[in-house]
Amino acid sequence: MAPSAMSSRWNDSLAEARPIAYWLDDPGRPAPRPALTSDVRCDLLVVGGGYSGLWTALRAKERDPGREVVLVEAKEVGWAASGRNGGFCAASLTHGLPNGLERWPGEIETLEALGASNLDGIETSLTRYGIECDFERTGEIDVATQPHQVAELRELHETAERRGVGGLEFLDRDALRAQIDSPTFLAGLYDRRGVALLNPARLVWGLRSACLALGVRIHERTPALDLAKAGPGMAVRTPYGRVLARQVALGTNVFPSLVRRLRPYTVPVYDYALMTEPLSDKQRDAIGWKNRQGLGDSANQFHYFRLSADNRILWGGYDAVYPYGGRVRAEHDQRPATFRKLAGQFFHCFPQLEGLRFTHAWGGAIDTCTRFSAFFGTAHGGRVAYAAGYTGLGVAATRFGADVMLDLLGGEDTERTRLEMVRTKPLPFPPEPFAWAGIELTKQSLAHADRNGGRRNLWLRAMDRFGLGFDS
Repeated sequence: MAPSAMSSRWNDSLAEARPIAYWLDDPGRPAPRPALTSDVRCDLLVVGGGYSGLWTALRAKERDPGREVVLVEAKEVGWAASGRNGGFCAASLTHGLPNGLERWPGEIETLEALGASNLDGIETSLTRYGIECDFERTGEIDVATQPHQVAELRELHETAERRGVGGLEFLDRDALRAQIDSPTFLAGLYDRRGVALLNPARLVWGLRSACLALGVRIHERTPALDLAKAGPGMAVRTPYGRVLARQVALGTNVFPSLVRRLRPYTVPVYDYALMTEPLSDKQRDAIGWKNRQGLGDSANQFHYFRLSADNRILWGGYDAVYPYGGRVRAEHDQRPATFRKLAGQFFHCFPQLEGLRFTHAWGGAIDTCTRFSAFFGTAHGGRVAYAAGYTGLGVAATRFGADVMLDLLGGEDTERTRLEMVRTKPLPFPPEPFAWAGIELTKQSLAHADRNGGRRNLWLRAMDRFGLGFDS
């Protein structure tokens, strides 16, 4: 078939796609809480109503039920990355084992154990608070689609076994295609316990309900405008009132931090995804996928994909778009060229599903930093704590980050606060135009590596040498 004909068919598959995240297109979406309209006082103010802020508020009340906790959110709880991500709830705190081994080899066993415990803690919390979010401990398979990636997965499997962070199973081509069948699949690395899948919006709404039940005061449509010292505590100004708090936890992530010196440490990158209509039994049989694992391919420009509870396929990733100047704007959320590209790549992976249509197409910003995993710290004499830089892997790691922030605010010496990962920060991004030029050059270099057997050019080798983290 001619390329123009194929492109037309991919366009047709997108003809009825709604420009909203599938998870947020839910009649069960809760009504927003009232905005803050007067001055209030509290022990702990949490800024941000995504996973980071909600876990912090919840964990704070669990530690001390008598603590007065207020949470403010600029729009609605879960409207941004927490409500529209892929729903991969991964135990890894380091954005995958390879990144952790590269950066913190001396504490990787501890980091892996803390990540596993954190994921177990999430599952316990869902049961305790009755949060219904389609949580499935399905695991995830990293898939090789090029010969050099097969060797990389074998090497990673051997390294994990040698370092005692096992639980990974190498699948050759036949074993992988017995799990899920695509003509593009050559091998896989199966993590059976380290990843759960869930409905991200229902998780965030469930955390909101749990916080309210414990007495957290939540004010939506209440942007935090600035942060300043106020006597022994802090003051945060909002449009209609101030919050005077003894301590503040910042969970704003991709949005500009109220601690200005932190802003160069993160940049926004736009990620995009599609959701198909529900698969018929015949379509499910054509591709297998009986065990419902999450999947991701092993390229630098990678895809992530999974089944929803009603047997749709979410297909996302590949394009990671950095807007010049690093501004987060709604106009970047829809990118037809990327949606067409994703649709074509979907049908290349699963030609058995030709004719399937997409019902939702969306995008939005996530924060990233130069080490590709979260960093932490305090400001204003220890009265303010922050966690940021999750780089798209924060569904589970934000709960760990919440505990780190609370440890730091409490001045506690814990296994978490002693980690080199917690005590150090990534390198900041340079100012424009250097940030945009560097990111664009890195993206082009990564695409070139994907086309050339994974060989990293001089630019990528220099980035590796300086620990700048651009490896996916």
